[in-house]
Amino acid sequence: MPVLNSASEMQAEVAAWRRHLHQHPEILYDVHETAAFVADKLMSFGCDVVETGIGRTGVVGIIKGRAGEGPVVGLRADMDALPIVETSGKEWASQTPGKMHACGHDGHTAMLLGAAKHLAETRNFKGSVAVIFQPAEEGGGGGLAMVKDGMMERFGISQVYGMHNSPGLPLGHFATRKGSIMAAADEYEVLIHGRGGHAAQPHKTIDPVLVSAHAIIALQAIASRETDPLKSVVVTVATIHGGDASNVIPNTVKLTGTIRTLLPETRDYAERRLSEVVNGIALTFGARAEVNYRRGYPVTFNHEGETDFAIDIMRKVAGAKAVETDLAPLMGAEDFSYMLESRPGSFVFIGNGDSANLHHSSYDFNDEAIPYGVSYWVTLAETALAA
Repeated sequence: MPVLNSASEMQAEVAAWRRHLHQHPEILYDVHETAAFVADKLMSFGCDVVETGIGRTGVVGIIKGRAGEGPVVGLRADMDALPIVETSGKEWASQTPGKMHACGHDGHTAMLLGAAKHLAETRNFKGSVAVIFQPAEEGGGGGLAMVKDGMMERFGISQVYGMHNSPGLPLGHFATRKGSIMAAADEYEVLIHGRGGHAAQPHKTIDPVLVSAHAIIALQAIASRETDPLKSVVVTVATIHGGDASNVIPNTVKLTGTIRTLLPETRDYAERRLSEVVNGIALTFGARAEVNYRRGYPVTFNHEGETDFAIDIMRKVAGAKAVETDLAPLMGAEDFSYMLESRPGSFVFIGNGDSANLHHSSYDFNDEAIPYGVSYWVTLAETALAA
């Protein structure tokens, strides 16, 4: 089964929705206009249930099949944009200064709306499809908010699937993998407390800048010398702040950064060692350290059976040669991970072709991907809920 005729026929309409959303980006949970746009479309399609305000500003539509009662399969798209000034130069560029859809969530939302329209018209399945539109993927944990709001239980969702565009992956291609596909993302803040003084008399001080320099170097051993090379971990010190004058040694230096991991045991180890290394280095120099470690999105983990199923669907839509089934794990993070912790499912990537990278000010979603994305969602739902 190749790209659906209906998906190709609705491409222009779905692209118009996408470009409207692109012109009116909203960030985090403040996606009220986007959520209203989505809800209005779902009601116009004739969805049996349309509920808003789930996980604060999320939207869920329920489409019942005409073949009777059965399981409920969830299909998820994200709605939020990023705080970036757009430089794409497109006619449909952002009309909101300082905000833009730089990750393609406008495309994800539009493609799932297209699938919802088709499924509401045909209803060629047994059971129900839950189309899930999530706020605050970009650092706000909207996926967790919807799960905590009881979404899975309220709508009886038994499986859940997600999709994200991928610049550099050819148009019409898909990619995924079983197991860990995207990393856990944690953040930390370290305060090194020394004793400030005159820069010409360092012997009368405990220099927190020097201590921080040793700590930064030592932290890299967590990845390079303490972790199995086959178990990925990234330890990044992203900022260092201390002092205001060139002739004054400060009292305190602050470091901030992120740790990315693909396995729970690696995550636990890196968190523990960060604190041990920083405190040990500080003690060596007579300083004192404070560590504030914040766990973010967990590992996005694809369930085996559901990923095999998703691979079959991608092959039906795009052909076997256009489907990568052993994609190298990505060290970026994705809060669809919370939904995959709550229910079995799978997360896949769809090709965006030769475009700017995600989160770049010149990025734009490729509207030519729309028929493939709509076809994937429709084929997945109708196959999973075959009468």
